[in-house]
Amino acid sequence: MSKQYIYDEAGKPQFVVLPVSEYEKLLADAESEWESIPIVAGEEDDETIPNDVVNIMMDQDISLQAAWRVHSGLSQYDVAEKLGTTQSAISQLERKESRPQKKTRERLAKLYGCRPEQLVL
Repeated sequence: MSKQYIYDEAGKPQFVVLPVSEYEKLLADAESEWESIPIVAGEEDDETIPNDVVNIMMDQDISLQAAWRVHSGLSQYDVAEKLGTTQSAISQLERKESRPQKKTRERLAKLYGCRPEQLVL
């Protein structure tokens, strides 16, 4: 195989130049070695989040749970009152790294008019 190396300032090979025919042969050989892997959809792969909610999340740099609350026109105090908890608990729930439990997501989803699966990324 005829080839030419191109080196960086430190003398390390960075690129190789080879004849087109050899390059095309490498591509053809590589194609026959690729294994096709079927895509299997998961249970929640069809979940979507409304663009309005995503925009709120991105524009205000807040968590998905907080974006749903803002989209619903509720304050943390409103949500706390409706769920029978404190505003502080809702604040903790809305932290970006928070992963609400399934039961909590179900209660929030009912309040926000969405599916529980739409409250997690």
